[in-house]
Amino acid sequence: MHYPKVTVVIPFYNDPYVDQAILSALNQTYPNVEIIVVDDGSTQYADRIQQFQKRVFYLGKGNGGTATALNHGIRMASGEYIAWLSSDDIFYPHKLSVQIQFMLERGALASYSSFDYINASGQITEHHAGPQITDMQSFYRMLLTGNPINGCTVVADRNLLLQTGLFDETLPYTHDYEMWLRLITSGIEFHYVNQSLIQYRRHDQMGTIKHRAAIEQEILFTRSRYAYLLESFIQG
Repeated sequence: MHYPKVTVVIPFYNDPYVDQAILSALNQTYPNVEIIVVDDGSTQYADRIQQFQKRVFYLGKGNGGTATALNHGIRMASGEYIAWLSSDDIFYPHKLSVQIQFMLERGALASYSSFDYINASGQITEHHAGPQITDMQSFYRMLLTGNPINGCTVVADRNLLLQTGLFDETLPYTHDYEMWLRLITSGIEFHYVNQSLIQYRRHDQMGTIKHRAAIEQEILFTRSRYAYLLESFIQG
């Protein structure tokens, strides 16, 4: 069987959980994985990456935000597919094996999955917390009110991302939401794996908590750019 290479891009900025994220990527049962850690100008915790230096590619850059780190990693990747892993989250060992097989069977260019919530200590606080998708129309409606796609559950064809123009680096918080809207309204179908393939960590220092007000404003702006196109998808 052909196992296309998957590049896992791990953006990192002053995150004490980064070693756990890297270990979860190294522990994949999928046999063809490349791991790129992009250090976005960190001043803390980079020493936690040193133990993995022979098994991952480590790229340093000036601080520019998550979108810039992701884009740098995607451009440097040699994999046919890209998986994004935040440095405070964890892949289950079977994540890539399940998701790549799922995509190959369907000819999918992009997919996402459900996930489990964990707390700062790594304890599961909620199982199967992803959206319950019944049909595409309900999925499009969800996109009009928020972002049902957890970025760290996504696996996407690298060439698709390059052709689309990668993540919008002018958006500090909603670069993922904007990317999904851009892909979907251009006719790309996101296929949903209805099982938890990652652990998504909620903790006091995560950006979605620290910058909630700014994020809400940026969500409104981003949504307004695509609302008309999404409405046409909903109406069929």
